[in-house]
Amino acid sequence: MRITCTVNGERHEADDVWPGESLLHVLRERLALPGAKNACEQGECGSCTVYLDGLPVCACLVAAGQAQGRTVITVEGLPAEVHPGLPAGTGEGLFADAGALDPVQRAFIEAGAVQCGFCTPGLVVAVHDLLARNPRPADPDIREALAGNLCRCTGYEKILEAVRLATGSARVAPAEGAQAGGLPAQRTPPQGPPAGGAE
Repeated sequence: MRITCTVNGERHEADDVWPGESLLHVLRERLALPGAKNACEQGECGSCTVYLDGLPVCACLVAAGQAQGRTVITVEGLPAEVHPGLPAGTGEGLFADAGALDPVQRAFIEAGAVQCGFCTPGLVVAVHDLLARNPRPADPDIREALAGNLCRCTGYEKILEAVRLATGSARVAPAEGAQAGGLPAQRTPPQGPPAGGAE
């Protein structure tokens, strides 16, 4: 079958979609959008979270045919969602050639919440959705919103820091080796012992 849907603001068609094919497979393999990750294929981990008509869904659980005539936004489409019409190449520093980043994406980088990066796209979409509904969430709200997203690298503290940073209520400095804007920080040389001898 053929499906037609709007993905990240552009109309796309996919031909020869088989009846059991997931939206995730269509996005990754047919439309070359690898942001949503294929991890569990059971809707357990949240790595494939995308927006479908404005609601976050696990793309691995959505049959591709269910996307017919609908609107999908992936992690790749978030900057355009926040900054419509922003041309590629308007990022800063390390991201100058990668286009603009969504504020949530930038916060994840600045807080050092990307670890291996496999779960990050789903987490970013989940946080984007949370902040659209609640711009100043308390920690329990953040934890509840991210309950469907698994990260096997961390204890989630850096992820919480990223959300706080995105809301402007950050209680932490950027990750070691980074500064605001995600650029490598200048290292301060180690200082010798204090004047007067022993430490």
